[in-house]
Amino acid sequence: MQEQDLERGIAARLNSGKRIIRQAGEKAKEYFENYETLEVEVKTSRQDLVSEADREVERLIRAEIANAFPLDGLVGEEHGQSEAESDYTWVIDPIDGTSSFLHGLRSWCVVIAVLKEGRPVIGIIYDPMTGQLYHAAEGAGAFRDDRPISVDFETPLSGGFFVVGASRPEQSRHVGQVIEGLLSAGGIHMRNGSAALSLAHVAAGHYLGFYEPQLSSWDCLAGLLMVTEAGGVADDFLVANGLSSRGPAFACAPQAAAQFRALTV
Repeated sequence: MQEQDLERGIAARLNSGKRIIRQAGEKAKEYFENYETLEVEVKTSRQDLVSEADREVERLIRAEIANAFPLDGLVGEEHGQSEAESDYTWVIDPIDGTSSFLHGLRSWCVVIAVLKEGRPVIGIIYDPMTGQLYHAAEGAGAFRDDRPISVDFETPLSGGFFVVGASRPEQSRHVGQVIEGLLSAGGIHMRNGSAALSLAHVAAGHYLGFYEPQLSSWDCLAGLLMVTEAGGVADDFLVANGLSSRGPAFACAPQAAAQFRALTV
């Protein structure tokens, strides 16, 4: 992507975001190397955890953003929201896939989305364990390590890999029905524990689709934009849920989207 072709304000935030997310990812990786010693708290359930790593990595991201763009707003999973005095708001998840992280699994990432006047214009997802950085900007495509990526335009639902996620008991019946329908139609169910990283993998053509019935904005805004910019179909999360509410997230390659969506309703 040629950042100079983007609007100046978006280009500046994309460049800074890529630098900040790499810095945050390396800090998170240092914590991961000693995950067994971290202090961990339960938020809403044993599937909803937070550690000192989440909080400290988010503090780093917030400090870097505030230094570079002091008038921009911030929304983060661990430290809440600060209102914008500019047109821009950053939405951050310091460690998406905390449960994987705290069990020593490598499927976690750092996530940054940027909104302009309430719409997502930048999505950045960094996988510190592989060193791969995914990014997208509105109208400019999706990239992994600065090389263009696209969804898988060839594979039908039958035989495709689909991520169906859930972590709450009240979702069990619905999610079970989705997975049953998917398997009956010939699809293959996958899950790696990180919604954002899964969406990046849809954008890169590894998975064919993604669905989870309840996510927060910081989990999915960056990835949904990335899938759209990679040629896929993705819902506008903010229309129904806004920044502060949880709700469903759906993304898919176009040739399988209608069939996959029908399984989720």
